[in-house]
This record gives sequence, structure tokens and C-alpha cells, in this order.
Amino acid sequence: MLNEKKTIRAWCMYDWANSVYSLTITSAIFPIYYQAVAVNANGGDRVSFFGTEVVNSVLYSYALSASFLLVAIILPILSGIADYAGKKKFFLKMFMLIGSFSCIGLFFFTGKNIEWGILCSVMASVGYSGSLVFYDAFLNEIVTEDKRDIVSARGYSYGYLGSVILLVLNLVVIEMPNTFGLADAGIASRVAFLTVGVWWIGFSLYAIAKLPENPHGRKPEGHYLTNGYRELRNVWGQLKDMEGMRKYLLAFFFYNMGVQTVMYLAATFGSKELKMEASKLIMTVLLIQFVAIAGSYLFAFVSKKRGNIQSLLVMIVIWIVCCLYAYFVNQEIEFFALAAVVGLVMGGIQSLSRATFSKIMPPDTVDTASFFSFYDVTYNLSIVFGTFVYGYIEQVTGSMRNSTLALASFFIIGIIFLSQVKLKNASTQAA
Repeated sequence: MLNEKKTIRAWCMYDWANSVYSLTITSAIFPIYYQAVAVNANGGDRVSFFGTEVVNSVLYSYALSASFLLVAIILPILSGIADYAGKKKFFLKMFMLIGSFSCIGLFFFTGKNIEWGILCSVMASVGYSGSLVFYDAFLNEIVTEDKRDIVSARGYSYGYLGSVILLVLNLVVIEMPNTFGLADAGIASRVAFLTVGVWWIGFSLYAIAKLPENPHGRKPEGHYLTNGYRELRNVWGQLKDMEGMRKYLLAFFFYNMGVQTVMYLAATFGSKELKMEASKLIMTVLLIQFVAIAGSYLFAFVSKKRGNIQSLLVMIVIWIVCCLYAYFVNQEIEFFALAAVVGLVMGGIQSLSRATFSKIMPPDTVDTASFFSFYDVTYNLSIVFGTFVYGYIEQVTGSMRNSTLALASFFIIGIIFLSQVKLKNASTQAA
């Protein structure tokens, strides 16, 4: 049944469950811990990875790129199988377990086993990213079109809030490890990775249990792989005739390169370029999360008044300004101010991008996972290119500041393509 409160709450709770990975592992504690322990015998940032010497931050950027590339390769066929067999919940649960147990595996990463740490971080990323396509696909099946902007924003706000709660609890332990019977902040950080995995599993199982099992009543016959491929090919055929969706995905590819790269590497930028203390970096991340809650609801309201495309264009312009400003940031107060603005547009652009795509999809389609696989493959490929280019430019020029200029160019290209998107839906097109 559409617009059922219990189902919507359960869907939002998966964001509450998995967003602890995004905050603790990708944005806050793990990047700082990684920078501290992934060093050579002399304390330098060049480490050995399977016999190859590489800068630790560059290695991390490349590892993230590899994880998203892997997801982009396997998602389309799995989404086709999920649509054909009515197995979205199965794949959602499978990727959730891969991601959460990989976070638990990070407990055993000490810095001396750099290969293990990279492997676990890659698989955690695969689990997180892989689960999103099946999670997103439920949006069209639980709410009507007029409520997707606000429900998408609600999901992200659940995620921002839940992740902050666990992060704060972990920070208390890290700041006072002896009080909790732990030797030092290092082991406390590793315990934090453990709690992320447990939190992710626990709340996910509740959320998944409440989501509809097979809302379209699909009854698979024959080979799953063959028919899954056929399902995907059918959606691809429809996509080729949908000019608005193609242009939107192209725009999303470019501007999301900038959004996600900023999210994944902001803490590293503050650490390396501004030499900020870990506590101040954590404060920055918390600031971004709280402001993002307001941003997601603010731009859901703006989209109701001005249309989704117009709202997205405004946010991308703000992102461009943020990237250009980041190049000149030298003071901590400037970094905090920039973080506040980034948080505002981060919450808005993430929730509204998902909701906009859900509105572009054919309203009567049963292949929601297959359609969203193109959205999420675009999402993952954009991160592959974004993090790779960011790391490559740093490696060549020796400065992360130069990489921020590349991010600005991604947003500019994105705004060019998005401005060409013409949609019939009045609530989605600019007013």
C-alpha cells in the first residue's frame, strides 16, 4: 500500500542504519585513523602495498575508485535479476551483510597490515554502494510521486541524525579510552569500526523486515541470470527513447563526481593542507551532518515551489563557488564556514537527485531496481572518476588544492547538461 507510515519509516530506517558507515568510515574516524597508522618505518606517508610504494592518501583514493568500479560492473545484472525474481530485499540484505562485516573487519587493521585495511575498506564500500540501488528502488513502490521529494529528504535526514548519534558516542570513547577500559585512542578507534558494523546490521534487519517482499507479485520461471539480463535489456531499450532521463544521468554523472569526492576526501584535505587536529576535523564533519538535515528539507521545500531542476541548478552553482573558495582556504575558521555551506547543499542535492530520478522513471514500471541501477551505476562511476582524478592530480602536483579546481570543472559541466533537461512533469521541471 502506497504512503503507509510504517513502511515509510522502515525505509527511512535503512538510511539510519547504513549512514553510520558514510560518516564514521568514509568521512570522520577512519580517514584520520588511516592517515595516522598508514605510515612507513620513518613516519612518512609513502607506504608499501603488495610491494609497490605509494603515498597513503593516493592509495586510499585509488582503493575507493576500485570499489565503486566493481559495484558499477556487477550492479546492472543483479538489478535485472532482482526485478525479474522479485528479490530486491534479498540483494539489499546480501550487500548490507558484506558491508557491515567488512566494517567489523577493520577492527583488526593496525597499520602494519595495510593490505588488510584496504581490502576491508574496499569491501565495506562495495557493500554500502551495492545496497543503495535496491534500497532506492523501493521509493517508487512505497510512496506516490507527490511525496517523493519529502520522503527522500526524510530518509537522508534519518541517516544524518543516526550517524551523528553513533559518532558522538564513539568520540566520547576515543577521547577517554581509559574510562572504558581501553589502552589508547587507537584501539578505541578500532572499536568504533566494530560498532559501525553492529549498528548497520541491527537496524538494517528491522528495516528490511518491514519493507514489502515482492510488491509486484513477480513469479520467476527459468534461469535467473538469463531472464535478469533480458529484464535489464528491456529497461535499456526504454532508456534509449527517454531523452530527458539520458540527459539527466549525464548531468548527474558530472556534478556527482564533485559532490561525492568532496564528501569522501574533505577530512583528508583538512588534515594534509591545513594541518588541522583530529578533534577539529571531527567537529567539521558533525557540523556538515547537522546542516545537511536542514538542507535536505529546505531544498525539498524549494523544489515544491520552483521545481526539481531549478533547485538542483541553484545548488550546483553553490557547489562551484565552494570548490573555488576551497582553493584559497588557509585558516581554520574559513574551513568551518565552507563546511557549513557544503553541508547545506550536500543534504539538498543528495535527496533531491534521487527523488528527481524517481519522477523521471515511467510511472507504471515494475523494473524499479533496473532503472535505479542506471542511476546508481552512474553514481558509482562518477565516484570512480572523481576520486581517481582527485588522487592523480595530487600525485602529479603535490597539492590537494589543485584537485579542488578539477572538482569545480565537474560541476560546471554538470550544470551545462542539467540546464538542457526538459521534463513534462511540472513538479520536476523548473517553474
